[in-house]
Formats: sequence, structure tokens, C-alpha cells
Amino acid sequence: MTPTTPKRLLLAALLAAASAFAVAQTPAPAASATPAAGEHHAQRDPAQRHQRMAEHHAQRQAELKAQLKLTPAQEGAWTTYTAALKPEPRQPRADRAEFEKLTTPQRIDRLQSLQAERQQRMAQRGEVVKTFYAQLAPEQQKVYDQQTLRRHAPGQRHGKPHHGPHGPAAR
Repeated sequence: MTPTTPKRLLLAALLAAASAFAVAQTPAPAASATPAAGEHHAQRDPAQRHQRMAEHHAQRQAELKAQLKLTPAQEGAWTTYTAALKPEPRQPRADRAEFEKLTTPQRIDRLQSLQAERQQRMAQRGEVVKTFYAQLAPEQQKVYDQQTLRRHAPGQRHGKPHHGPHGPAAR
């Protein structure tokens, strides 16, 4: 690492923070609460969707923290945990025109590469959860198990019963 690298990293972090602040200060255009006829949820503004997702995530994290009744000694582990699990903006899909230019073996390689990247992110997040979980007392672990099971149980989507094509109604 060169001596200027920390300065560059600091500058990049400051620029990112400043741009995030500027975006947060820009009022969002008024939008209807429901999509226009025929508009699919995936066609909505990705930044707006990410904002809603981040707000919902923060609310769930606040509820979980309250239920866990963390001790002051556990606050550092909580901070690390929540920082590592912040929702990331969804990666844009590959350009269909670019994908169509690839041969079948190249497409397979590209898809396997994307899958490997996702698997790596999942493994990293799993380690963060395991590290945090190890800091909890047995009673707190039971609360954590119960709260996270609700969100990931079969037939559930975001903690609510799911009756879509793969839910209980399809069986």
C-alpha cells in the first residue's frame, strides 16, 4: 500500500458520504402509492425501491435490537453486525444485448461467475451472523432464532404467509 492510498481511500469515502448527503437532501418527486395500470413492481425507480428496502430493514433491526435487550458490552458487536448486513442496492441486470453476443459456453461461464460472487457474499454475511450470534447469551440466542426463523420459514415471504405460485396454495 502506498502512502497516498489511505488518503485516496479517505477522499473516496468523503466523496461518497457527500454525494449520499446530497441525494438525501434532494426531495423525491411525488409519486402515487400504487403503480400505474400494467406497471410491474420491478419497473419502479430502483433508487426509490432501495430506499424503501433500507427503511424497512432499519425498522426490523431496531425491533430486533429492542427484543434482544443488548448489554453495553454487546453494542460493538451489534454495530459491526448491522453495518455488515445493510442492504446493498440491487445490481443492475446484465445488458441483454451484451449477453446475446456471448456464445453458450461464455454465457454458462458468466452465469457461474455471477453465482460464485453471490455465494461468496452469502458466506461473508453468514460469518457475520455467526460472529454476532456467538456474542449473545442463550436467552438472546433463542429470541434471535425465533425472530429470524419467521422471516425465513418455508411458505413465508418477509415474515408473512406467502400464497404465490410456490406458496401453500400451489400445493
